[in-house]
Amino acid sequence: MPQLVLLLLGVKYLRQRWRALSIAGAVFLVAGIIVFIDALDGAPYFPLNAFAALFIIEGLGTLLIASTGVGGQRVLRYAKGLFVVAAGSLILAGHHHGHFVLSMIFGALFLVDGLLQCIAGYVVRYERWRYAFAGGVAEVLLAIFFFQPFPTNYVGTVPYCLGLFLGIAGIKLLWLARRVRHLASNPAFAANRSPAFTPTAPSQTPAPVWDGPPADSERALTVHVWTPSGSAKAQTRSYPVVDRYIAAVDVNGVISTGHAALESPEGIYISLYPKEEIDRSPDDFSALLRATAENDIPGVYQPDYATESKAWCPSTVRVRIRNYDAEKLAAFWEEYRKNSTYNLTHRNCSSTVARALDAALDGVVGRLHGHEAGGRVLIRLLLTPELWVASQIRKRAQTMAWTPGLTLDYARAMSMLADPRPSGWWKMSQSALRRIALLREGWRAQDKEAPRRPRA
Repeated sequence: MPQLVLLLLGVKYLRQRWRALSIAGAVFLVAGIIVFIDALDGAPYFPLNAFAALFIIEGLGTLLIASTGVGGQRVLRYAKGLFVVAAGSLILAGHHHGHFVLSMIFGALFLVDGLLQCIAGYVVRYERWRYAFAGGVAEVLLAIFFFQPFPTNYVGTVPYCLGLFLGIAGIKLLWLARRVRHLASNPAFAANRSPAFTPTAPSQTPAPVWDGPPADSERALTVHVWTPSGSAKAQTRSYPVVDRYIAAVDVNGVISTGHAALESPEGIYISLYPKEEIDRSPDDFSALLRATAENDIPGVYQPDYATESKAWCPSTVRVRIRNYDAEKLAAFWEEYRKNSTYNLTHRNCSSTVARALDAALDGVVGRLHGHEAGGRVLIRLLLTPELWVASQIRKRAQTMAWTPGLTLDYARAMSMLADPRPSGWWKMSQSALRRIALLREGWRAQDKEAPRRPRA
């Protein structure tokens, strides 16, 4: 999450507020430690019922405005609202084994995530995989902590989770404040900038708010995704989740991993592909998963979308983003294209598109608001569900491998962050006012058309 906040708001915006970030991080960390320790004796002072009531109210509110979302945003709001209402209900039903059910749910989530991280790190062997493996082990230990009843007999589940959340959030804010204090630019892209590069000046006009994705006639950055099942040459077998995020297997046993590319209105087209087709048969596929040098092969960049789609097929899905930095994208592409090495899990089409997308969105939210970008911009960004979704996708992709499915979800989440959407409550209230106005107009029309009664 801190990396995405740094990416979207920009170093300049955060460097001016590093003290406030440090104070907020310290407060969150201390509060998390206090809440966690308070739950250890089995008689927490934490107001569980009041917290559960707020949880349910927030969940119901999210469900009420869920219909105002667009595409994946609507699905995300419904999922969040249902989960929050269910969690709040289980807390209130604590005397009826609600705490036990919550403990099992959180324990299972930590266990699955930790095991996936450990297995992916050991199999893929990407750079710094040992640190990710250690993080997976820590998650498994947390799962065991939630599964066993000692020392609170599951009553402390909610305070434990809240304390962990506050503590981890505090550590991340402190890390972010320390990192941006002396930075002049985002180090992830500093090496990609040419000497002639000059940052775009901040906007002086109020930040626009767009209701929905850009139209085909608008200038926008486009992420093209060929999903594994959509790009297979023959009919694919049904493997839920696997054929969406990893690979699809057709009736002949051939594996299709899909593809991703990025296109800008300025003429940049980024699409990395192996120079020679990789044999993706099930027998040899597992040997290609190592992100090591022996699996590096020559790659080639496709010239443009028209050529690639004509030679293969049109992209399955497109994600378009209005608010991006064309100069930073051009600087990134100028440096990145010098190396055409391809690696199935470490340097593939999807990882290339993800890195290019990050370069194009570096600092765009802070730049969009310009000098009016106060603390509310940071708070709104932190409270946006898509930030947390994008952060989890980014973490999963970096600890496993970027795939077209993950790139698609990441691009969708980042598009909602880069192109600000109207608040759900504001949008719903405006819709309600429009309906009231239409009803009043209808009533007035009925009154005018009604025959006048003669006077007695």
